[in-house]
Amino acid sequence: MKFANVGRADRMIRLVLGLVFAAIPFLVGSIEPASALGIASFVAAAIMFVTATVKFCPVYGLFGMRTAPKE
Repeated sequence: MKFANVGRADRMIRLVLGLVFAAIPFLVGSIEPASALGIASFVAAAIMFVTATVKFCPVYGLFGMRTAPKE
């Protein structure tokens, strides 16, 4: 993709972080999935999954960063 700015290693890290963020409310007994912290965890997981899937991070684009090789 021409606009991709997230490289392979970065994508794998984002997928793992997404899984961790999604699992936190279920693994930590004091955090309910429907609480504000649980919802924030799911939102963070969704952001990680989406940026890994589309290979584009808006924050990287804002600062001109990239971990993907140039095409």
